[in-house]
Amino acid sequence: MNTSNQSNTSSVRGRFACAALAALAAAGPTLGAQAPAAQGRGRSAQPAAVPAAAIPAGDVRVLKVRDNVYLLSGAGANITVQTFPQGVTVVDSGAAQNADRVLAAIRRLSAKPIAHIINTSGDPDHVGGNDTLAAAGRHIPADVAGLSEGPTIVAHENVLNRMSAAKGNQPAAPERAWPTDTYHGEYRKLSAHFHGGEAIQLFFEPKAHTDGDSVVWFRHADVIMTGDLFTTTGYPMINLEAGGSIGGVIAGLNHILDVAFFDFRSEGGTMIVPGHGRLCDAADVAYYRDMVTIIRDRVQDAIKKGMTVQQVKAARPTRDYDPRYGSTTGTWTTDMFVEAVYKSLSAK
Repeated sequence: MNTSNQSNTSSVRGRFACAALAALAAAGPTLGAQAPAAQGRGRSAQPAAVPAAAIPAGDVRVLKVRDNVYLLSGAGANITVQTFPQGVTVVDSGAAQNADRVLAAIRRLSAKPIAHIINTSGDPDHVGGNDTLAAAGRHIPADVAGLSEGPTIVAHENVLNRMSAAKGNQPAAPERAWPTDTYHGEYRKLSAHFHGGEAIQLFFEPKAHTDGDSVVWFRHADVIMTGDLFTTTGYPMINLEAGGSIGGVIAGLNHILDVAFFDFRSEGGTMIVPGHGRLCDAADVAYYRDMVTIIRDRVQDAIKKGMTVQQVKAARPTRDYDPRYGSTTGTWTTDMFVEAVYKSLSAK
């Protein structure tokens, strides 16, 4: 085989991947076609999916990322689904009100039970569907005493701590939605034996978007799910009350870049599924990291000059990035981001 031609083909595929995905998103709220069986790299044939006609369409979009790994969007936060002969692994579950549509979309990819749910944080739009998806799942292996009634739900222990505790008028999440398998170290490795040969690694990103963020890496497929540490739809949401910080966000973005590989000239290679927005590669993460770092440095310089938070907002340290990431409405505005950066850098 001509390796030069092969590299050129990979480069072209990488450069035009995001453009193709943007066109798909513009096509409207449709559910992806039934997925074909996985091919190549020694993967086992996929289980038969439920006929598309038996499932209501809804507005959940399905995009095949690699082999048997898919991106589901339109249900709150992005969701990653990995199918294998014995079951399904789901990373994040979307908002609670969209759970039935998410489950219908998963059923179009595989008729097998949901065996594993991984949560990248404890945010409602990431864990809201846990209860519904857990009710439709089954633990693998099924012969483990007391664990056969639902899937394993994996997350950092701080996610369990927040989901299981009431806060003010906000009750605790339903117990069936809680993580059943937590970790507290720098990373957690999930055995490929129970994921259809796919080794999965979770990395803990301390004090980033929250104090319980996990980045999920499908090592064989080479797909990374970032959660809200990285998005393409706005500035990073830094939840100070939940232990987030601007320094942790930047450290997490740098960690993603340490793990990811480029295919050719900073394009292609590892596919990156953000918490919200389109499918990306490491070049997109690098641009985002640079943007966040520049804004951090501008705010830090303003703090050294003795400027108040209102003065910093008025100086618009984000001005050259606002056309792409800024917002004056919604749950996370540009002013809220600047204030969070300011408070994070000012904290003792």
